[in-house]
Amino acid sequence: MRALVLAPFAPEAFARLQEGIEVLYEPWTETHRLWGPSELAQRLRREGIEAVVSEIDFFFDEVFAPDSPLRFLALCRHATNQVDLEGATQAGVVVVHTPARNAQAVAELAVGLMLALARRIPEASAYVAGGRWSNPLDAYHRFRGVELAGKTLGVVGLGNIGRRVARMGRALGMRVIASDPYAPPMRGIPLLPLEEVLAQADILTLHAPDTPETHHLLNAQRLALMKPTAFLVNTGGGSLVDTEALCQALKEGRLAGAGLDVLEASPLPPESPLLACPNLLLTPHIGGATWETVRRYSAMVAEDLLRWRAGKRPRYLANPAVWRHRG
Repeated sequence: MRALVLAPFAPEAFARLQEGIEVLYEPWTETHRLWGPSELAQRLRREGIEAVVSEIDFFFDEVFAPDSPLRFLALCRHATNQVDLEGATQAGVVVVHTPARNAQAVAELAVGLMLALARRIPEASAYVAGGRWSNPLDAYHRFRGVELAGKTLGVVGLGNIGRRVARMGRALGMRVIASDPYAPPMRGIPLLPLEEVLAQADILTLHAPDTPETHHLLNAQRLALMKPTAFLVNTGGGSLVDTEALCQALKEGRLAGAGLDVLEASPLPPESPLLACPNLLLTPHIGGATWETVRRYSAMVAEDLLRWRAGKRPRYLANPAVWRHRG
């Protein structure tokens, strides 16, 4: 059997893959290549590749054609929107994904953004690096911040990441409230309507996905409900926040600050007004960018590929119908 790994992969999990499998290792981090469905389909047929492990490539149309040798596809991410799942199922291709593989990483970044905003860490670092630290008394006054303990943390979205952030907030001594119309409650954390969470939160952290329902969930009207001393953090979906309305609120002092790891446009164009927006901390979508995330999804993928080869149902099936209909 021949497998093609197009994602970064942890060495220990890669060694497991090589047990009886010819593995071609071409991670996008080294090749800097994004495969399209047509060119990838040609390669699969040409080289007889039955299994593919991917993080950023797209799988549609020809990849699932009747003459394609592909039988197993692993996604090193939770979302499956880069794959035609119906087409894969009809073609008999098993698709697995890696839910929660980056949950801890994203949760920690969210808390990091909260701390950076509350204690003005980026500004203080730039102050020292720019050679402006000549008077210790000036710095002590200029960068006086606030503590998280005792503050109210509003969590929007109680999925794998939101629940972790809620627990971290409680560990820091914060009062935690949440809003999520679909998630089960967490003990000791009140589930409230979104508008009530916005009005009460000293720090609001967003962990909902991008959907038509959540598009611009925080628009101008809802941003106006927040305290002028509050901070906003978004490590969820890039379209959750109306960034034009956010920038206006920051400019007018109706919000103390915001930290965004996700945006509607990525990368951010150089003419974006966000780059001139005050009290705004931007990071380039690095929420899941940890070595632990790579090790986590590598172990999940290796386990499921080996289970599939042994005739066992993979643990993280994204298209369970394919298993029910297998011959």
